[in-house]
This record gives sequence, structure tokens and C-alpha cells, in this order.
Amino acid sequence: MKERIRDGSNLQYNFYKVSCPQAENIVRSAVTDIYFNHRDLHLLFFVSFHDCFIQGCDASLLLEDNGDRNSSYEKQAIPNQTLKGNDKVDLIKEEVEQACPGVVSCADILALAARDSVFLGGGPFYPVLTGRRDSLQSFFQEASDQIPRPDDNITRTLHLFNLRGFNARETVSLLGAHNIGKICCDFIQQRLYDFQGTGQPDPSIPLDFLSQMRQNCPDNNKNNVISNGMFSTFTVSKPMNVHHSNNKGMSYKQALSSAVSSGASFDTHYYQNDGSTFRMDFARVMLKLSNLDVLTGNQGQVRLNCSRVVSS
Repeated sequence: MKERIRDGSNLQYNFYKVSCPQAENIVRSAVTDIYFNHRDLHLLFFVSFHDCFIQGCDASLLLEDNGDRNSSYEKQAIPNQTLKGNDKVDLIKEEVEQACPGVVSCADILALAARDSVFLGGGPFYPVLTGRRDSLQSFFQEASDQIPRPDDNITRTLHLFNLRGFNARETVSLLGAHNIGKICCDFIQQRLYDFQGTGQPDPSIPLDFLSQMRQNCPDNNKNNVISNGMFSTFTVSKPMNVHHSNNKGMSYKQALSSAVSSGASFDTHYYQNDGSTFRMDFARVMLKLSNLDVLTGNQGQVRLNCSRVVSS
């Protein structure tokens, strides 16, 4: 098997200009409908990020059937269990398939959809090259071990990004994308009530802010979901049965507190003292991320359904 292309050098601008010239317009129109109907900007972006971070931008995260019923798939890994948006990718794929059957990869659709959703939400526009192919396998263990956790220290976080070719500045820019989306109260529960096992809150949190956060995250409601600018990844307190889909028992809050952005749109509150620089850096690093370790040419395949490999 040929090696993956780390920098996307085999990708092209407007790859489908002959085989499916309307592909990017279909994706953009579908994302626009999804955005204005649901206002869930973060869904497609975080699915794309989690997919690219593990073995590259190959739509491996979308697989639910890799031909081996005894193996776990990437979507089941704990860091991915609270991701939402796979169904939105399926809807976009269906529209593209109606126009151009078996031509446009799920990996390209996801990369384009992530870009368009960020732009619709007020974020910077960045070019997306195309020509990706879809993975033939899923990577459960890698996703379980290598997606950054909300409680990772800076050393581990930088290390995980560095393994994928991102320097410290690029890592900081990507982390800034977490000004959109929602997280579980579990991510901050210990800081609010039992910091480092002391039975007390984190002393670095201002008291007025602590009070507001505790109102939204009471100690007896650990599955409450709030809006914030952090990772929208996984609940660490108690793993759930990943073989049965459900709504994870989560309810939603409008905001963590009045001092925190609602997470409904892309803004610069994460780096509000340097917003314009952040937007430029973010656009550059998203282009780099979208090109990470892609499959091209005769590698992989173009799936007809994003959740299943095409049988040979």
C-alpha cells in the first residue's frame, strides 16, 4: 500500500470540474440549509477535525461497517461518542450521489462541508483542495488513544499535534476553533467541586464566575451539557454502551455563563486581544489540516454510502 500524502500535494483545485462540476455547489447549498435550519455550526467542523486527526482526512470516522462485525470502529471510541453531525454528512452525500453517482468521496464532502460551515458561521474562508479518497478501514484504538483530551496538559497536547506536523502556533490556532460548540459539564466538574481531590473548587476561578458555572453544572447533574468554547469531544466519567445509539441522556443549556460566548457562531472571544491574527492563522492551519495524510489516486475508494465500504 502506498504511503499517505501528509501535505496534500496530490490534491487539486476543483478536482471534480469534469466528473462532477456541480459538486462543491451542492455541498455548499446543503450546508447552508443545515446551518439555517439547525444553527449547529460546530457539528461538521468537529467531525472533520476528529476524522483528520486520526490517520488523516479519509472519512474513516464515518464508517459503521468495515466488514468485520467483531471489531470496533472509530465512531465508537470514547472521544467520538458525543460527536454529532454524521447524519448531516449522509444527507449531503445523498444529494451529491443523486447528481454524480460514485464520483465524489466522503472525505472530500466532509472537508468542503467543514469549510463552508465555518464560513457561514462567521469564520474565515479558506481554500479546500479536492481529490481525497475514502479509507477502507476504521481506527478505533488510535482514536481512543490519540485524540487530545480536555484534561491533557500542554506538553501532551503539543506532542500530539507535533506528531501530525503542527507547530505550537498552529496548535494554538486550532485550539481557538473551540470558540464554537458545546461540552459536557463532566469536563469541568472536578474544577468546580473537587479540584485535584481537595473537595474544594479550583482556586484560580473567580468566585462570581464559579457561582454562575455551578448554576449551570450542579454537582448532582453530571450529564448536563452546556455551551462553551472548549472541546466538544467526550464524557470521561462513565463510558456508555457504544453499540447502542441514543441521545446520551444530555440536555442543553444556552450558555455557561453570561461571560462566555454562546458558541453559536465563530468569533474571536477565545483570543479576543488578537482576533485578526487568529483568523488569518486559523485559515492557514485549516487548509493544512484538511490536507493531512490524505489518500489519493488509486488508494482507498469512493464510498457510495459514507458509513459502509464498497465491497469488491
